[in-house]
This record gives sequence, C-alpha cells and structure tokens, in this order.
Amino acid sequence: MQGHYLLGCALLEKEDCALAVKEFEKALDLLKPSNSRDKMAEDIWQVLAKAKYLAWEKHSTQRVWKMQSLREACENALQEHHFLSGTLSEDSEGTTNEYSEQCKLLSEVFTNAILADTPGDVPDYICCQITFEIFRDPVITPSGVTYERAILLEHLRKVGNFDPVTREPLKEHQLVPNLAIKEAVQAYLKEHTWAYKSN
Repeated sequence: MQGHYLLGCALLEKEDCALAVKEFEKALDLLKPSNSRDKMAEDIWQVLAKAKYLAWEKHSTQRVWKMQSLREACENALQEHHFLSGTLSEDSEGTTNEYSEQCKLLSEVFTNAILADTPGDVPDYICCQITFEIFRDPVITPSGVTYERAILLEHLRKVGNFDPVTREPLKEHQLVPNLAIKEAVQAYLKEHTWAYKSN
C-alpha cells in the first residue's frame, strides 16, 4: 500500500496524472481491509482528488479548444451550405429563418456539450452536513441523516453520543453505510471531475 502511494506521489510530481490516479486507487483498495483508515486514507484521498482534478484540468483545456474549432467549422459549413444553395439571401425570408434556426440549434448543441465539463456548484445531497465536502464514506444514522463516517465518529468521540443534527442518542454500532449516496457520488464525480477541486 505504501509503495503505491509513494509511486503515485512521484508520478503526480512528474505530471503523469492518469498513472498517479491508478496508483492512489490501488493504495486505497489495499487500505480498506486495514483498521488504520483514518489518517492514511485521508492523505491518499487528498492526493487522489488532486491528481483527478489536474487530469481533468489538462483534458478540459484541450477539449475546449477542440470544441471551439469544431463549432467554428460547423458554423462555416452551415453558412456555406446556405450560401451555395442560394437560401442565404435577404429575398427569401422563410429560408433565412431556417438558417437562423439551424444556427441557434447548433449553438445549443455546443453549449450543452460543454455544460457538464464546466465547474459549478456541487449538489447538497452528495455533501456532508458537517463539513460540506463531498462524501467519501457516507453513513446513515437511525434518524435518516447521512454524514461522512470519519467526521461523525470524531463527533461521537469528542462531543458526545448523539446525532449532530437531530440530537437523538447515537452509538457507533448504529451507523450503516449509505451505499446509494456513495454510488451517486461516484457517478457525479465520474461526470463532473472538476468537483474534486471542492474537496
């Protein structure tokens, strides 16, 4: 586990983010059976998030440039098509409207294509109510509130055996992994890799 972590750090330093991500994920997988999850898992998660964000940032810049070039090529092709077919003149109002509608539709297509890759607000349902960070290991309490496991365990140890929001009595053995939220987080991060920056 330590070897994968160190190799990942070295790869990240060399800006080989894709390989660094794989090494950090291996380190996390090897850490799961262990009981020393708290500090080491947090350290690995932080560098994994950084590597994933840097990989997104690099590819995002390339995608934006390619999308802009493709958009300009499509707009030019559309204009040339209407010009060559003689439908771009001011005389035929119906075809000018067709050209305008096609330009508008083309613009919407490209706007929607880059929307998921544009940083924005992370939805509240995938964030812990205590830290406001994206869940990594969400657990649900008997009262139905979901928290980040490490943060809730720290609360139970340091503050007291009660739910931080509902104030109902709560013991560690009552916590259940919230697999639905964990899957939702994974799906969200897969589609919105920029969200790793918010952690």
